[in-house]
Amino acid sequence: MSLQVQILAFDGVEALDFAGPFEVFTTASRVHVRRHPGEPPLFEVKSVAACDVVLARAGLRLLPDWSLDEAPPADVLVVPGGVVDAALASPDTLRWIGSQARQARITASVCTGAFVLAASGVLQGKARVTTHWEDVAELREKFPQLDVVDDVRWVDGGSIVTSAGISAGIDMSLHLVERLAGRDLALRTARQMDFAWTTHPTSPSA
Repeated sequence: MSLQVQILAFDGVEALDFAGPFEVFTTASRVHVRRHPGEPPLFEVKSVAACDVVLARAGLRLLPDWSLDEAPPADVLVVPGGVVDAALASPDTLRWIGSQARQARITASVCTGAFVLAASGVLQGKARVTTHWEDVAELREKFPQLDVVDDVRWVDGGSIVTSAGISAGIDMSLHLVERLAGRDLALRTARQMDFAWTTHPTSPSA
């Protein structure tokens, strides 16, 4: 049975924050099926949004697969970043994130998506998190209860995983593939994408 991966979309989302994880999980499924023909895909990847058409940052238009009400429980929930004002201003979106995160195996954010996770109440207590280097100070100021770290590509807190900006979301997503399906598939997925995967969160040259 496929794992359900849902990626939130909202007006102002950074295109690569959204598309990077999408590409990782869909490529991992494609690479897996090559070695295991006839098996169902490892990941079913869907986009979810509170509106019918999403206008991403810089103008790219996205058509989400599901509305918030249509989306079933997710195994993996990914909240991208970008200009997150629309997501933060949507009580329905924040409630949906909280509800999905309570059921998901992993809830992850890319870049300023950490602000959205925090606002939704998903990041409890002294959670250790990260975000884009440019936004670390603001995240610390707005959510002083969080342990915000910088100079890392991602932070794995078990059920909550956060990443730094844009391309770090691809590194984190490959890490999630490794957690869910093994290192070999993660490495083959990175190779298929022709992507130099930073395999350790604190070492850009790893």
